[in-house]
Amino acid sequence: MIPQDFIDQLLSRVDIVDVVDRYVPLKKGGQNYLACCPFHKEKSPSFTVSPSKQFYHCFGCGAHGSAIGFVMEYQGIGFIDAVKLLAEGIGMQVPNERSVNPEASRKAREKQVSLEQLMQQASDFYRRELKGAANAVAYCKGRGLSGEIAARFGLGYAPDGWQNLEAAVQNYQDDKLVEAGLVIVAEDSGRRYDRFRDRLMFPIRNQRGAIVGFGGRVLGKGEPKYLNSPETPLFEKGRELYGLYEARQAIRDKNRVLVVEGYMDVVALAQYGISYAVATLGTATTGEHVRKLLKHADQVYFCFDGDAAGQKAAWRALENSLPQLVDGKSLNFLFLPTEHDPDSYVREFGADAFEELLTQHSLPLSVYFTRELCRGVNLSTPEGQAELIRVATPLLAQIVAPAFGYMIRKRLAEMAGVDVDELDMLTGGKAKPQRERGGRGGKREYRLPAESQRPLNATMVKKLIKWLLMNPEWAADVQLPDSLALSDELACFAMLAERVLEHGESPNTAQLIEGLRGTPYEGLIDSVLQQAMQDPDEFSDPGADDRQLFQDGNARLLKMLHAEQLERLKQKDRHEGLTPEEKVLMGQLLREMFSPPS
Repeated sequence: MIPQDFIDQLLSRVDIVDVVDRYVPLKKGGQNYLACCPFHKEKSPSFTVSPSKQFYHCFGCGAHGSAIGFVMEYQGIGFIDAVKLLAEGIGMQVPNERSVNPEASRKAREKQVSLEQLMQQASDFYRRELKGAANAVAYCKGRGLSGEIAARFGLGYAPDGWQNLEAAVQNYQDDKLVEAGLVIVAEDSGRRYDRFRDRLMFPIRNQRGAIVGFGGRVLGKGEPKYLNSPETPLFEKGRELYGLYEARQAIRDKNRVLVVEGYMDVVALAQYGISYAVATLGTATTGEHVRKLLKHADQVYFCFDGDAAGQKAAWRALENSLPQLVDGKSLNFLFLPTEHDPDSYVREFGADAFEELLTQHSLPLSVYFTRELCRGVNLSTPEGQAELIRVATPLLAQIVAPAFGYMIRKRLAEMAGVDVDELDMLTGGKAKPQRERGGRGGKREYRLPAESQRPLNATMVKKLIKWLLMNPEWAADVQLPDSLALSDELACFAMLAERVLEHGESPNTAQLIEGLRGTPYEGLIDSVLQQAMQDPDEFSDPGADDRQLFQDGNARLLKMLHAEQLERLKQKDRHEGLTPEEKVLMGQLLREMFSPPS
């Protein structure tokens, strides 16, 4: 893990304008710099780079981040590689907290490089063998694949036989061949043999284009039909997607990515001009897969067979997608006729028919979600409505996208015959305060002041978070009660203010956001930026009136929190009684609530 103080130093020394301008020519536009976005097609520039905030944002597709984030997105590389690339450009040496021994760190890097080299050597061998393999060539031609497509995806052939790779590598006894998943050692005899034999080979590349694994399709009768590389130091099935490296440009052009189940589906679709398809690697769609896909496109389509196995895989993909959902991006599910997979459908009906089916007949996640939850449930009875709420509860808890989450809850509440607040209460969320009976048949109502709402206005807190992200120097205006445990958006807001104040000199926006990478608040921050930064004025330097609005918002938030504390103490006093400390706190809050404004 790279120390945070190094990230801060790096971002204080690189200029995002210079970094972006190396890849995308920028033009001055007022206080900021403009360009056509490199991440989606557009005719007029909506991509803005702020030198004061050291931050970029596209008002067309929503892409945003620091200089590090830009290099990651543009180059298709990971965080550490992006940091190293930027650091090398200004002569900074990247430290590594995980390794106090520089020699061990150097050896680990050398090992990774050597494993990647072995994978490349194996791929080169398989590609050479394909040219002379009549059965493999015939199979490819029978599936309608051209030599151009085969070359684009680096298709190869692993010959029949036990130790063919011996001719491709310098030392067949090298343990790295086993570690890379290319060679297996028999437990009984210790004899080595190739993992892939008599199979059409599909190399799997990471986002840098390095080969990290293979998928091999059997050419005759044999099991398994598809054989994948095992988990290795290079390859983790739950993180990689077949074809993503090759599809990057097409995904950007269409702002759409299609997830299919097989390697051949990806290649066959590309043969017919549908080049934005990727495949999971013999495993269910994971949350990491979805997170990665949503960074590449606003529209994600999952394509499954219509049989029971396809339905099961689709529901698993939906479950793993819920925590990754972002407002403004869409997930859709297409179920093909039972006699077809994407390969056979596009070959029989053509690309236009397939894309029409995809765009016109896919189910939005919201529709598929509610349809499946209601399957087999009799919503005309209280029992059925209660069952709907029961099965929905754990799934709703996973949705963090605020607008989408609200709309789903609203739809389910209608189907269950309750309102949204009642649904929130029944599923473990917050409900509106209820009237309490008291006195001689009368009613007493405990509620917050008229200008506030319960639960605390999350939209207002997110706006304060956004203001603080864009203007970290305003952290001194933040006041939150010490005696109240904070969670969710409030905890994030408090943590941001603390980080700024602990930083010494005020960090810029890029430094503040990069300091949250990998924390539990990363998703919330990204959501806040996606939702809030729809106005180009956000990139203008704020004036005194803006600062006053932030201060007023903080004052109102503090008053709301104090009112909520007071309400809780009143409730406890009526039911359980207060401790001496709580009585003191209650007195303080009452004095604050009823004292005239200063």
